[in-house]
Amino acid sequence: MEIKEAIYKRRSIRKFKEQKIDEKIIEELLHLAMAAPSAVNARPWEFYVIENPSVLNQFYLTFQSMHYHAPLAIVVCANELNMYHKAKNYWIQDCSAAIENILLGALSFSLGSVWCGITPQADKVAQVKKILSLGDNIIPLGLVYLGYPDEEKEPRDQYDESKVCYIK
Repeated sequence: MEIKEAIYKRRSIRKFKEQKIDEKIIEELLHLAMAAPSAVNARPWEFYVIENPSVLNQFYLTFQSMHYHAPLAIVVCANELNMYHKAKNYWIQDCSAAIENILLGALSFSLGSVWCGITPQADKVAQVKKILSLGDNIIPLGLVYLGYPDEEKEPRDQYDESKVCYIK
């Protein structure tokens, strides 16, 4: 699949089969995530891979609007101790790029995915930190649910010329 096709085909999937994802695929997704660009190569990210049904259920009970009964979730966080002082404020971009790599990588393994935001919602940040027992230096940015899709969506191009301004 060419990159252009993958970008158009990548859609938020919210219905998943119960089929477990092979550990080798999970590891490859993490490799892809860590191949993302990062300001001054600081790589502030940390990844919490959750397959435990009781922890996934805690997310469901806490965030009923953002749980899709997927067999796996990856919470992408930043560790403040890994933030290079000159790039400290770029952790959101760094972790977002890692998440996008996970989403596109999932597609290459015929997996569905949906990205649920955590930061900047202070209540969600606090709840995720509590569920995962994260230290004060760890900031959760987003949660990615992954699984074999139990729904299909058409590829789409959302180009809107009115949102483009050429300066020549």
